[in-house]
Amino acid sequence: MLNKEEITYISSRLDFWDNLSKSEINLLENNIANVSYKKGFNLHSSDSECLGVLLIKSGELRVYILSEDGREVTLYRLSSSDVCVLSASCILNSITFDVHIDAEIDTDAYLINIGAFSKLSSHNIYVENFAYKNTIERFSDVMWAMEQILFMSFDKRLAIFLFDEITKTNSLKLNITQEQIAKYIGSAREVVSRMLKVFQSEGILEQSRGSIHILDKEKLRELI
Repeated sequence: MLNKEEITYISSRLDFWDNLSKSEINLLENNIANVSYKKGFNLHSSDSECLGVLLIKSGELRVYILSEDGREVTLYRLSSSDVCVLSASCILNSITFDVHIDAEIDTDAYLINIGAFSKLSSHNIYVENFAYKNTIERFSDVMWAMEQILFMSFDKRLAIFLFDEITKTNSLKLNITQEQIAKYIGSAREVVSRMLKVFQSEGILEQSRGSIHILDKEKLRELI
């Protein structure tokens, strides 16, 4: 059972909440569960059942597609306070491709039961609009990922990724492996390794096991 503080947190992040009837609020409150996922856990894939809508309390999720040869292309990542609707893609008729969702780090979230959310969505236009609005907003992230893969040189893609990461973490040291970078930007680890060595030779960064230290932020920015 959710406590008052949890309900306040959830309602502040679901903009349809104020347009729910009392019975709809009761239905929602009775169908939200606290869930936790360990780092590396696969929450959702093409073979799994429809999960429901996730509101992240802490942690990070990665949404990606998988090619037939096993290549992963990251579409976007979600962190604290973000809502994941694609984990309930079975109720979105316009979503016809399979996505995978992994926990990048240990993650705590609220899970809205798919049955309850589907019922609310079919009877309340505000809930339905919320689902499609969230999906459309994430679609811009998907298009940005595709644009980088299709039209940008690899050095620019890698520079954008590294610059975004140091901006997000507010740190010049990134605890990240070459394998992780490859998954995030849709490339092979060997390609990432070669370009990082080029960046290192140019004095932009230095590498150590499992981490990258940006030495020249402005020089990195010039590559973008």
